[in-house]
Amino acid sequence: MDDARTARLRLLRSANVGPVTYAQLIARFGTAEAALEALPMLAARGGGRAPRIADAGAVAREIAAVERLGARYLFSDDADYPALLAETETAPPALIVRGLIDLLARSTVAIVGARNASAAACRFARQLALGLGDAGVTVVSGLARGIDTAAHVGSLGSGTVGVIASGIDIAFPPENAELQERVAREGLLLAEQPPGTEPLARFFPSRNRIIAGVALGTVVVEAAPRSGSLITARIAAEAGRDVMAVPGSPLDPRAQGCNLLIREGATLVQNADDVLEMIRPLDPRAVRAPGARWGGPPPEDASDADRRIVTGLLGPVPVGVDELIRQSRLAPAVVQTVLLELELGGRLERHAGGRVSLG
Repeated sequence: MDDARTARLRLLRSANVGPVTYAQLIARFGTAEAALEALPMLAARGGGRAPRIADAGAVAREIAAVERLGARYLFSDDADYPALLAETETAPPALIVRGLIDLLARSTVAIVGARNASAAACRFARQLALGLGDAGVTVVSGLARGIDTAAHVGSLGSGTVGVIASGIDIAFPPENAELQERVAREGLLLAEQPPGTEPLARFFPSRNRIIAGVALGTVVVEAAPRSGSLITARIAAEAGRDVMAVPGSPLDPRAQGCNLLIREGATLVQNADDVLEMIRPLDPRAVRAPGARWGGPPPEDASDADRRIVTGLLGPVPVGVDELIRQSRLAPAVVQTVLLELELGGRLERHAGGRVSLG
């Protein structure tokens, strides 16, 4: 890996640098090297201490580990980075991949659902994935127990993509180790976290945004009302993608999430043809315009008065960036600058839907 890409990875692995902040830093300073030098100054303006900057040696060891595993990095400006994912608000600046990246150049559908799914639902998910694969559609899921496993098994022969919350060298759940290896050999395996990273709870929502982001639409087969599958569906809806759900008995708690989605406007699907009808052709308005995912122009310098105004509008309750711009009456680029400084100083949290709050 060349020095410029290594510096970009080092910036990404530094504390308090998430996808949005990373993109804004690159837009403002031009290179990762310049952005790394500016981090202490920006954090101080945000009222915090300088963030921990990733050690060059640690990044070099990570790169060597990725190569040993037969994987590679995929940066957001690479030609084969998934186009639909690139246009989402929090697209990962870098992914670690093993397998056939061309699978994401095809029409792609996510199939997600309960880990403790019923036998009938697992059979349905497997048959649905098989039918979509026969139509040339790639199936993406999260390699979890239940519906995810069934979706991968059904699409192994036609094109399957597994997105995991751990490092690319760690299988979770352990009983899916063989399936995960088959997905990497015969399909495509994606990870955002560095090798050796355990699948901690906080990484699963991040994984879910990738599953929803690479797909034209998301199908939920079985899900409880407060499940990760519904989070994936919500992220898909926020990105303007189709949300579909398989109805179930109101007597089965595992069907309540799907029935709720349908009541709220998700499309009821009963077979692969129903899904194909939804995703073809894709309305171009469902994909954000290039450059729109970061919510405005690159950051520019802000004054102390600007910082006081924006910080005064923030609190523990998440609020949309657009609302901050409206109420502050400041230029969008100035508001973005203040938010960038606050995040680097460890004082800002970003939430789904472009909302922010004081941390």
